[in-house]
Amino acid sequence: MKITLLGEDGIRLDPIPGPMTIEADSPNQLYSPFHMLASSLAFCTFSVLASWASNAKLESGDIVVEVKWTFAEDPHRVGELSMSIEWPSLPEPRRSAASRVADLCAVHATLTHPPTINTVVQTPAAASA
Repeated sequence: MKITLLGEDGIRLDPIPGPMTIEADSPNQLYSPFHMLASSLAFCTFSVLASWASNAKLESGDIVVEVKWTFAEDPHRVGELSMSIEWPSLPEPRRSAASRVADLCAVHATLTHPPTINTVVQTPAAASA
């Protein structure tokens, strides 16, 4: 799997064999937490589609997923995610089913129905004497 950073507001997932790699146009570009969020959505969506394709006897090696986002303020956060799925070998009559399958990704469901987040700040235990 290869994740390519498309600037500060987008990633592209390509199904390249081998270990997952992350690439950028510049060595100065960092893989930010926002890139990680988008990558998790893209990877989850790809995995669900590839599994469905395998069961449906469809080719999945040409699925490419791009995720872009825009920011919202107050509080500063991702305000909108846009996902584009390129799948050249997908037969036209299967497109609407593939769209429904893509929405079954657990990361998609998590973002659509956000979880409760509990944060606990702890101090280290006192060293014993």
